[in-house]
Amino acid sequence: MLVDAAAPTGFTAETADRYLAQTLNDRPKMMQDVIDGFFFQYITARFSDWFFQMGMQAAGWSTAAIIVLLRELNLYDDLPKIVAPTLIIHGVHDKVIPFSQAKEMNQLIPNSQLMPFKYSGHGAFREEREKFNRLLAQFIH
Repeated sequence: MLVDAAAPTGFTAETADRYLAQTLNDRPKMMQDVIDGFFFQYITARFSDWFFQMGMQAAGWSTAAIIVLLRELNLYDDLPKIVAPTLIIHGVHDKVIPFSQAKEMNQLIPNSQLMPFKYSGHGAFREEREKFNRLLAQFIH
């Protein structure tokens, strides 16, 4: 599920380099920056703390490795080769990967279906979880 690698103009090399430098030098700041840009809707302090702790529990080397992978791997040219039915769930207020990228992916992936989430950022699974779960269940059944 390397969707970000298929959206090279969203998660840019500059963004990756910034996150990588923070991961290696000030990982708590990096996690807070991720949280600040991840959600569109208000999240409670407790949820923010939980999300922060979850991110900090991951090994620092693995966080850095994923950032490098997302920076260097570009799957954009592979999108038209996807033959499986594909559900694209994307928040219209996403600051990580712009919604325009979801529209482009929908055009490039045959047999794909784009479901915009009007009240979500990158965390549609949390911000509109009932809708997310319903659409995902319908799609896989």
